[in-house]
Amino acid sequence: MTQVSISTLIAGARSGQLVSFPTDTVPALAVRPDCSELVFAAKQRSQEKPLILMGASPPSLWPFVSGTAAEMQVWQQVAQQYWPGALTLVLPASARVPPAMNPADPATIGIRVPNSSIAIEILSQTGPLATTSANRSGEPPLQRMAEIDAHFPEVLTLQSTELEAVKPANVGIPSTVAKWTGMGWEILRQGSIYLDS
Repeated sequence: MTQVSISTLIAGARSGQLVSFPTDTVPALAVRPDCSELVFAAKQRSQEKPLILMGASPPSLWPFVSGTAAEMQVWQQVAQQYWPGALTLVLPASARVPPAMNPADPATIGIRVPNSSIAIEILSQTGPLATTSANRSGEPPLQRMAEIDAHFPEVLTLQSTELEAVKPANVGIPSTVAKWTGMGWEILRQGSIYLDS
């Protein structure tokens, strides 16, 4: 059993341990970006599938992307409209993104601010984390902390007492994923948010 308090989970995440916490979609499996390979190992995940960088606010994520002033303006407008929320933006990665987050295409990075007070509380203290759904690759996302604790005994999860106030909205529906093409948006996965491409 590795169910811990929120402060212990934050300390663990800062030290490079795998952690899991609720978001506005499915619970996240998360780690410091420079320790991304731990997620791939735990999930037995293909290197073809990138991780998402989740942050507490848009300003915490902008240093990890690279674009022209005009592009940054477009991206910031979209972020202002849809974040916090279930929208992942796939943008050109800056040099701050460890290649291990997206081994197949290290030139891009998916970023998101979740609409979840507990996730934002954690991320505001850890800084942006490399995230994905909490499940073995190819299996459906696990929805409850107890299931995650059972499947991933090495992962720090939150005690149930920390979760009683958490009632996220679109639980179980993954985020919409939109990739910047240089001209506009290409929808890679349709979720609960519909973006004007």
